[in-house]
Amino acid sequence: MSAPSAPASAALAGLLGRCPACGRGRLFKGYIAVPPACDACGLDYGFADSGDGPAVFVMLIAGFLALGFVLWVEFTYEPPYWLHLVVSLPVTLAICLALLRVFKGVLIALQYKHDAAEGRLER
Repeated sequence: MSAPSAPASAALAGLLGRCPACGRGRLFKGYIAVPPACDACGLDYGFADSGDGPAVFVMLIAGFLALGFVLWVEFTYEPPYWLHLVVSLPVTLAICLALLRVFKGVLIALQYKHDAAEGRLER
């Protein structure tokens, strides 16, 4: 394999869903599943454990955006409650799904860049 060339930035690699080491391989297999290794440079993705970090950011940001959308619809059109559900739930779901992959990619790329890992006790 050729020597990996580092991407322009870890955040950009994460946003694009690319390997944080080489910037060419895919970071995801499917929607948010992480493969065992990079298909371009062979980087072992065993370190990639974003945990609940992406979900927390997505909940905070999507909640803010969804609430703004719901309030705008309410004050602009004053629809019945059932129409709020029919319109607002899919919009909220779309916002969450759009942000989840992006935040997971960025957090994994930053974890690689800063060599972050779980805390370990020294013995």
